[in-house]
Amino acid sequence: MDEIIRAVSADGFVKMQVITARATVQRAQDIHHLTPTTSAALGRTLCAASMLGELMKEDDASLTIRVQGGGPIGSVIAVSDHEGNVRGVVGDASVDLPLRPDGKLDVGGAVGRDGMFTVSRDIGLKEPYIGSTALVSGEIAEDLAAYLVESEQIAAASGLGVLVDTDRSIKAAGGFIVQLLPGAPESLIEKLEDNIFLMDQLTTILAEDGPEAVVEQVMKDLEPEIVERHPVEYRCYCSRDRVRGALGTVGADALKEMIADGKSIEVSCQFCDAVYSFAAPELQAILDEM
Repeated sequence: MDEIIRAVSADGFVKMQVITARATVQRAQDIHHLTPTTSAALGRTLCAASMLGELMKEDDASLTIRVQGGGPIGSVIAVSDHEGNVRGVVGDASVDLPLRPDGKLDVGGAVGRDGMFTVSRDIGLKEPYIGSTALVSGEIAEDLAAYLVESEQIAAASGLGVLVDTDRSIKAAGGFIVQLLPGAPESLIEKLEDNIFLMDQLTTILAEDGPEAVVEQVMKDLEPEIVERHPVEYRCYCSRDRVRGALGTVGADALKEMIADGKSIEVSCQFCDAVYSFAAPELQAILDEM
C-alpha cells in the first residue's frame, strides 16, 4: 500500500516525512506509457508533490509542482491534494536516455538544468501562492531541497527515487523530506548529513524493508517516533461536468465549427486515461448557454 508516514526525533528538533509510492508511479506509467527515464522524472516529482501537498491543512487545497529545465522531456507537472493524492503529466513521455556512467537513470539529462522549479499552492484565496527557484541539477530531489531552503527558508534535505525493474515495471518508488526545527544545534545538522551520506540506496530500502527503515536510517541515533501514517494514491479529479465547463471556454466560433462538422468530439484528460465524448446536440446546448 502506498502511504506517507511522519516521524519526529525524541528531542523534537527533527521532523520527517517518508512516502512509498510504487503503485502510484506504476499507475502514472500505465496512463502515460512512460519510459524508464520519464517514469523516474515524473515519479520523483509526484512523490515530492505528495509530501508537500500532505502538509497543507485546508480541505480544498491543492499544490502543483512544475519543473521546466529546457531538456527533451519538456515540462514535468505534478498536482497534489491536501491528503497527498497526486496526478501528473510530462511533456514528452517517449524520451529515454542512456544510463549515466554510474548506472543510474539520467533524469537530469532528460529534464535539463536551465530552468525553474516552481511550486504553486492554491488554498482557495483569490490568487495562489507561487514560489520558484533555479534548478540545481534537474534530478528533482536536489531541486526540491534547494526550493525549500531558498524559497521557504526551511532547513531541509530530501531524497527521491524510482526503481524500474528489468521488465520496465516499477519495482519501488518514494522519497523523504527531513527538516530541522528552530533551535536545532549545529551538531544535529552534521549528524543528519552523515546519516544520509551513509544510508543505503533509497529505493533498495523501500523495496526490501519499507518506509520505516528509511526513518531508522536517516534519523539513526535520534530515537525517532512515527506519529502519523495514511494512504495515498494516484487520483484524478476530472469529470464530465468539468470537461463540459472547459468546452464552454473555447469560444463560440470554435464551438460552431465543431457543431457544423456534425461529428462527436472526444476530449481526453491530460492526467488520466478518461475520455469524454460530446455529440453535436450537446455542443449546441453549451453554445446556447453561452
